[in-house]
Amino acid sequence: MSEENEYRKTPTVESSDRPAEEHLPYSAQAQRDAEIEEIERRAKHQLPTIQKAPEVPPAPPRKALLIVGVLLLILLLAGGLTFLGRVSHERALAKETERETIPTVAVVHPLAEKPDEELVLPGSLLAFVESPIYARTNGYLVRWYRDIGSRVKQGELLATIDTPEVDQELNQARATQQQVLAQLEIARITAERWENLRKTDSVSAQEADQYTSGYQQAKANLTAAEANVHRLQDLESFKRVYAPFTGVLTRRNVDPGALINAGAQAPGRELFDIARIDTLRVFISVPQLYAPFVKVGARTSITLQEIPGEKFPASVARTADAIDQTTRTLRTEVDVPNPAGRLLPGSLGEVHFAVGANVNKVTVPVNAMLFRAQGAQVAVVGPDNKIELRHLSIGRDYGTSLEVLGGLSTSDQVVINPPDSLEDGQQVNLAPQPSIPPMQEQPQPGQNQNGNQSQQKGGGL
Repeated sequence: MSEENEYRKTPTVESSDRPAEEHLPYSAQAQRDAEIEEIERRAKHQLPTIQKAPEVPPAPPRKALLIVGVLLLILLLAGGLTFLGRVSHERALAKETERETIPTVAVVHPLAEKPDEELVLPGSLLAFVESPIYARTNGYLVRWYRDIGSRVKQGELLATIDTPEVDQELNQARATQQQVLAQLEIARITAERWENLRKTDSVSAQEADQYTSGYQQAKANLTAAEANVHRLQDLESFKRVYAPFTGVLTRRNVDPGALINAGAQAPGRELFDIARIDTLRVFISVPQLYAPFVKVGARTSITLQEIPGEKFPASVARTADAIDQTTRTLRTEVDVPNPAGRLLPGSLGEVHFAVGANVNKVTVPVNAMLFRAQGAQVAVVGPDNKIELRHLSIGRDYGTSLEVLGGLSTSDQVVINPPDSLEDGQQVNLAPQPSIPPMQEQPQPGQNQNGNQSQQKGGGL
C-alpha cells in the first residue's frame, strides 16, 4: 500500500512543470486537432465579404454639362411652379378676404298701396291769439277780478296792484315840479328887470344876458320835472291790469299779497294768460307730393277723437310757399271757426284734405328705416350693388310697416335690418333669396279661397 501511494504522488508533483495539453488523454487531443483542421478547410473555401467597386470611366465633359443643365432646368421649373402656386394661393386668399370684408345684406321690394283721394294729417289746435300778461310796475297784488275760464272783453279790469314806492316817487316828483315852477317865476321876473335896466344902460349887456340865460334854464328844468311826473303817473296807472283783447283767461298765477316784479325778464311769473278762441289755428306739415294740391282758401275739415262722427269746417289760411329741406313738407296753417267754444286749444285733431289726386304710395317694413340726424332714411341697393341713402316722406304708421309718400318705388331694393355703419356709395353683397317650395297658391288680400273677389272691405294696410 505504501508503494502504491508513493507511485500516485510522484506524477502529481511532476505534472506541475508540463503544459496542460500533455495531461489530456489521447482521444480528446485527436478530436481537437480534427476540429482545427475542419475550421481551416472551411476558411480556405469562403469568399471575401467586402468586394471592391468596379471602376467607372469618367464621363465626357459635354455630356456632363448637359446633365448639369437638365438638372438645373428641372430645379428652376420646380421652383417656378412652386412660386406660381404660392402666388395663386395668396391671390385667392386676398380675394376671399376682400369678399369677406364686403357686408352681405338682405333686401325687399316696397309694396304698392292703393292711392287715396283724401289726405288726413294730424295737427294741434292752437288759439288764434294767445298772450301772457305781465306787470309793468313793482308792488303787491291787492285783488284779482277774473279767474281761469272767464271770458273777458278788451279793456276789462283784471287785477289791482299796490305800488307804495311808485306813489311816493310820484309825490316827490310833483313837489319837485312845484319847486322848479317857483324858480322859473323868479328867474322870469329877474330877467325882465335886467332887460329894462339894459335899455337905460344901467347894467352891462353881459349881466343882462346871464339872467336871461338863467330864465331859459329854469324853463328847461320845469320841462324835465313835468316829464318825470308824467312817467311816474304812467307807472302808477299800471297798478290796474286790463285785458289787452277779448278772449278767455287760460291761466292765473298770482294770489292777493304776492310780490309783483315788473317786466317779463324779472324774477317772478306772468299774472294771467289770455287766449282768443273764437277762431283756432292748426299748423300741419303737408308732404311734398300733396303740396301742389293745397291752395290758400281751400275747404277742409277737422275731426277730433273725443267728438266722433262730427266734422268741423275749416279753410287753408296760408302756406309757407316753400318746402322744408329737412322734412320735405309744406308748412300749412288751417283756421277753424269756433264761435261756440266747443273746440279747446291744445287738442290733437286730424285735418282732412280733399286732394282728389292719385299719389303713388308704397309701404316698407319698420326694420328697414334708418333714423339719423338727417331724418328718416332707407338704404337702397343699386344695379352696381352700391348703397344709396334716400330721404323719405313718411305718411301713416301701420305698426309693422310705414307708409312712404315719396322717395321709393316698387322696383327698388330696400335693405332690411341695415347696420348703422352703412354709408352712401358702399359696396355690398346681396344675400340669396330663400327658395319657396312649390305649394298651393295663397289667395291675395280681398279674394276668397276660389280666387274670386271678396265683397268684404278689409282694413289691411
